[in-house]
Order: sequence, then C-alpha cells, then structure tokens
Amino acid sequence: MATATFEVGTTTDAAFEELRRAALDVTPVSGLTHRFYRYPARFSPTFAATAIAQFSRPGDLILDPQMGGATAIVEAIRLGRRAVGCDLNSLAVFVARVKTSVLSPAERAAIQRWGEEVVPSLLYSHTPEDLERVICLRRTKNLTLPFARPLEKVMALALLTLDDTLPTATARDFARCALLNVGQWALNGRRRRTSAREFRQKLSATLEEMLDGLRELEGQLTAHDRYAKPTLIHDSAENLSKHEPFCTEKAACAVSSPPYPGIHMLYHRWQVDGRRESPAPYWLADCQDGQGAAFYNFADRRTRAIDAYFEMSLRTLKGIRSVLRDGAPFIQMIAFSDPVKHLPRYLENMRDAGFEEFLPAHTRRIQRRVPGRRWHATLKGQLNGAREIVLVHRAV
Repeated sequence: MATATFEVGTTTDAAFEELRRAALDVTPVSGLTHRFYRYPARFSPTFAATAIAQFSRPGDLILDPQMGGATAIVEAIRLGRRAVGCDLNSLAVFVARVKTSVLSPAERAAIQRWGEEVVPSLLYSHTPEDLERVICLRRTKNLTLPFARPLEKVMALALLTLDDTLPTATARDFARCALLNVGQWALNGRRRRTSAREFRQKLSATLEEMLDGLRELEGQLTAHDRYAKPTLIHDSAENLSKHEPFCTEKAACAVSSPPYPGIHMLYHRWQVDGRRESPAPYWLADCQDGQGAAFYNFADRRTRAIDAYFEMSLRTLKGIRSVLRDGAPFIQMIAFSDPVKHLPRYLENMRDAGFEEFLPAHTRRIQRRVPGRRWHATLKGQLNGAREIVLVHRAV
C-alpha cells in the first residue's frame, strides 16, 4: 500500500490523525439538516466533513456514490464544494433533495402556517370523502394494525391538505419529509403506541426544528461566493459515467458508506408492531419502491449470498473509478459480518476496480465500535457489523 502524501490538504499523517479523531467521535448527530430523517447506517457529519476537508479543496467536485441519507452531500456543499450524490433507493434521493433545497420566504411562511394551523386540525374523527384516494393498501401495508391505524389516518389526512395549503413542490416535499421523520419516530421499532394527539404535537415541533436546521444550512451556504445545488442521481453507481456532470468532468474526491457484506439493513421498510414490515416511507415521500431488501443490500438476507454481494460490489466500484480523476482519494466507512474472510475480498475488489489502499507508514486502519445499530448478520456467531472500518484508497 502507498505511503506517499496526497496532493491535497495536509500531509498524510496529519490527515489520517484528523480522520481518526472524527471516526471515533461519538457526538450525537445534530445540526443543519442532518436530523431530517434517520436513514440506516448513516455516518456522522463530523466524519464526512473531516474526510472532505482533509482530502479535497473548496470548489472541488465531491462524489458520494451510495449517499443514503446524504450526510456527505450536505457537508460538501456546506464546505464550499460541488457535490454529486447517487443511490439505488428513491427514498434516499428524496431525502437528499429535501435536505439540500433552499426555501423561499413564501415557502417557509406557508410551511409554518401549515404546522401551526392545519396540523392541529388533523383529527382521527374526521373522514373526508376523498380519504381513500390517499390510502393505498399496497403502500400502507401493516398500517391497518390496531397499533398503527390511528396514525395511518392522521398521516393520510395530512397528505390530503398539501396541495391546497403549500404553494410549491419544494414546500410540499418538505412537509412530506417532516411526516416521514415523525412517522418513523412513532412507528418504526416502537414498543409503546403513539396517540394521534402525540403525533400532531410532535409533527408541529419537528417542522419548527427542521426549518431552524435548514436556516442554519442556508446561512452557511451564503458564506460562499457561489452555491451550486448538488446533482442527485437515482441509479446504481455502476452507471455513473452515463450521468451528468461525468460526461465532461470527473470527481476530485469520493466519500461514502457502501452496503455491508453479510449484514442486513432495512433501507426500504419500517418495522411496525414487532417485526411486521411496512413500505409506508415511500407512501409518505411519494416515491416508487418496488424492490426487495436484496436490491439495496446487494444480497438476500435469507441466504449466504456473499458471492452475489462481491460481484455487484466490483461492478459498482468500477463504475465509481470511471468517474474519478487519477489520484483522487476515495474514503469509505464499511463493516463486515466476517472481517477475516470478507475484508480481503473487498480489498481485492478495490484493486481490481483500479484503486490502491493508502496509509501512512506504521499506521493501522481506523476502526470504531458503533452502538445501537439494528443490524442483522446473515452468518452465525458474534456480530461484527457493529465495528466499522475506515478505508482510504486513491484511484490509480
């Protein structure tokens, strides 16, 4: 592995030390728009910001090829970089769009009125004639359970009001994201039933918090001479070269957290009333789903399809390499259900795709223990998925 210095940022030793501190930081996620939605396996803003600051320059094009909750995208634009985010999951693209969209004063005022006047009026006893138009049984599966039925109705009532009360698609998406946020809080993995009254109160409060977070981000964006709205791509990373801006420009740095081999995460469902899965996030966000867990995890959780994971991983890594400049750094945070077997295979994939691992002399890879993650390893034995590894490579 290489031991020379990158041509950007500080020396390699100093950059790695900063990256190590950031990876080990246990500060809860907060600030800006990072709390708009709790996307599975999101890495911390501190880590994303440090990786971008240490391995790129202002104005550089930053890529997150598997952006998930868009943490790296938000931090990139905050730091004065241009950003491209890509993800297979339409929900990830929706969340990223809301987290990086600036609101006009009129849009902000309309959202505040919706939270203050409309949300408190969403009563379970109210049943308008067109309610069934909003509730689609396929998209609200398992929300008809007694545990969730009152909230399904309140969320449907909220969706019915959007077109009449919010003036633009940007404002309506912001409200949908707030419903997504509070719906996740109220339903996903929750043991205690949430009342309709609690939901309304939480929704009004969350709207205010989200508006404050976006205002904070907008304030930081105005500090840059020119703000470029990020490019968001809904596709597999293996197809990146087919999308703008990569037809004419290559990225200077990539920061990402790919799917973890042998570790199952629910990127596309909530677990309601125990382990009953619901596609309700796509209903609230008005996104298309239509894919199973294997699509987002690169392998089926019911089998030990590790070979399938690594085949897809290699195609994806080659797609990423095709849109990076020669010498561009690629920083990843990843975990393995069986590190002894899977890490060497992943590193082999990186080499085959055109990357070289990059560490200072006498330096070990950065690792961190992550508490509180709902991960399910497909292999028996100790769950290693709660230990993440930071990999730093460069395109060769």
